Order: sequence, then C-alpha cells, then structure tokens
Amino acid sequence: MDWAFVNRNWEKWASNSVASAAGQSLKAALLINYDPTGPSRLLSTIAEEQGIEADPIEVGEFVNFVKRGNYQSESFFIQSNQYVTTSIHESWFCARCLNTSKPAGEGAIVYKTPSFLILALYDGSIGAASRAMAAVDRFAWQLERRNL
Repeated sequence: MDWAFVNRNWEKWASNSVASAAGQSLKAALLINYDPTGPSRLLSTIAEEQGIEADPIEVGEFVNFVKRGNYQSESFFIQSNQYVTTSIHESWFCARCLNTSKPAGEGAIVYKTPSFLILALYDGSIGAASRAMAAVDRFAWQLERRNL
C-alpha cells in the first residue's frame, strides 16, 4: 500500500472538493480501508476524513452494511442520519437521507475500489448529486490507477 500516494491525493482532492462553504461539491467525505475478501477479524479503519468526525462504531456498522450487499432492503446511518439506497451501479451506489430537515435534501455516494470505500455526503438534489458523483469519480480514478 502506497500510503504517501493515497494521503497526497486525498489532501489535494479533499481541499478542492470537500468544504462546508458554498460552491464545493461535497459537504463531507470518508476514506475507509476495505477488504471484502479479508478475514472478519480484520477491522476496517478510517484512513482519511474531511468535513466529518466519524464514529468508528458507526463506520463499522456501515462497512458491515456494504459487505452484506442488501442495498435495496436495508438502510445505513451516518451521524444519526438514515440513508436508503436509490441507485446501484457496478462499483458505486447512491443514497438519499430519510430524516433530513433540508428542503433540497441530502445524499450520499458510496464508491468501492479494491482497497477502499469512499463515502461522500452532499446537500441538494439531482444537480448536486451529479456534481458529487463527478468529484468522487475523480478521486476514485486516482486510486484505481494504482489498483488501490
């Protein structure tokens, strides 16, 4: 694992894509170590985070949700917000927040690479979701170039 490469690319990507200020594609993002083929005793850990202070227990439950793969019949929680999957693709899926108080809503993009899960949160609807997916795709492409 080339941690220097991952950290350098995360810092560059997060500084351009994740912020609480208007104009950024994402409000928060997590990079989680993930090996779906590894033994269950190996815990996934938070490798990087931006715009969020993730609870390790909640992240563990989220990783279990991803491992189970029941995206259409289950939901997941991040910071007391419940998300339900709205679309599933080969290496990523989208979810919408069920208990948001924001008029335009909130959403999440989850992207799986060979070594990581990228969880990106955004505010808004279809346009915001498109911008969020483009931002996540840029970072995932960097990781997948190195088979990470």
